[in-house]
Amino acid sequence: MKRFKPFMLLSLLFASFSLFGQEVHDYKLSLQECLDYAIEHNENIIMANLEMASSKAKTGEYLSAGFPQIDGIAAINKNFILRKAFLPAQFIDPSAPEGEFVEIAFGTPYTGDVGLNVSQMIFNGSYFVGVKASKTYQELSRKDHIKSKIDVTEAVTKAYYSVLVNQMLLETVTSNYSRLDSLVRETSIMQENGFVELLDLNRTKVEFNNIQTKKANSLRAVEISKELLKFQMGMPMDYTIEISDKFSDLDFNLEEELKMEYNYQGRIEYSILQTNTLLAEMEMKNNKSQYLPSLDFSFSWGMNAGVSDFSKMSELSNRRVWPEYRLAGLTLKMPIFDGLYKGKKIQQNKIKIKQLDYQRKMLENSIHMEVNQMRKSLAINLDQLKSQEENSKLAASVYNQTKIKYQEGVGTNLEVIDADNAYKQAQSNYFNALYDALIAHVDYQKALGILKID
Repeated sequence: MKRFKPFMLLSLLFASFSLFGQEVHDYKLSLQECLDYAIEHNENIIMANLEMASSKAKTGEYLSAGFPQIDGIAAINKNFILRKAFLPAQFIDPSAPEGEFVEIAFGTPYTGDVGLNVSQMIFNGSYFVGVKASKTYQELSRKDHIKSKIDVTEAVTKAYYSVLVNQMLLETVTSNYSRLDSLVRETSIMQENGFVELLDLNRTKVEFNNIQTKKANSLRAVEISKELLKFQMGMPMDYTIEISDKFSDLDFNLEEELKMEYNYQGRIEYSILQTNTLLAEMEMKNNKSQYLPSLDFSFSWGMNAGVSDFSKMSELSNRRVWPEYRLAGLTLKMPIFDGLYKGKKIQQNKIKIKQLDYQRKMLENSIHMEVNQMRKSLAINLDQLKSQEENSKLAASVYNQTKIKYQEGVGTNLEVIDADNAYKQAQSNYFNALYDALIAHVDYQKALGILKID
């Protein structure tokens, strides 16, 4: 028996520790768990969350304009060349001729200023309208966030149904594979014993080869649909995911939903349009409020200095060097004429409100048409699903009876192959109808505005 070399043992140990340290990302999730994961990880919802946070900060930014504005100032200047003033020479020398001027430097080599400025808005009509508009804008951001959740819920639900149907189809194809595999073995034995011709065996092998290809395609379809589901959820592609729901686990109230009446308010698009209309009305009100006067209060306190010796600039407590000053005042601003600027802005606002009103009417007609179309589509798909389910059961019965006849020697191999093809086609039609019905149900719920997003 060969002995392990030391380096081989160390390699095995390092490999074991490496595998032990790797984080496993295997998920087995229900539809609701997939939706919960998507709400937390989908990039569109993350962006919508950031937009909500941004709108909240923007509201705070606008509100801050109404709070006291306080600024501290501190300045020290060195006058390298003092500014000159020109005075009549007779101010200094009365005997100087008329019209003669002399240069006189005013100021000190060093000047300083230390102070505090406070301003407070007292009345500004535009500001108060803007505060309401900023909160409405925050509400619009919240509704956009809801719309993102609805869109993600729709995409994840459809992707989940795709995985579910493809897995059901794979299970059926696998069952068919086993059934044809048994049929090939049985036919091969019968052919060896001279009960059937080689042609019959070859026909059966052709069908078996076809089902092998279909099984491989079904496996690929399952993997592709899982990749799509992970993408819609915002899950990394190197993670492994399995679904836990069965078709029987899904709760549908189709009969009740088909009788439901739609409500425009239930559609987030309609609610967003209403908020946009409110914002347009507030913008017009804001432009009108700019015709009103504004009133502001201001207060300043400080000390200024002018010295020839820089060392004296540090004597802040010396009022001979740093004399104090104070100032308080009110500023009233009355708009008189702006070149018709505000009037043109208000005219644009009125046009925008009319446009939004026409958009509302168009959206109402669109919702009405969409709900009716989705209701009819769902009803048609449900009828087709029932029909294809019945056809699948009938095709299974025909196949079983044909196979029994063949085994008893009163039927032909060709009849079995034809019955098998019909059975597989009926199964394929059933799963297509099932997927179409599930997707139609999601579309119908979204049209009604009842698609669950929690």
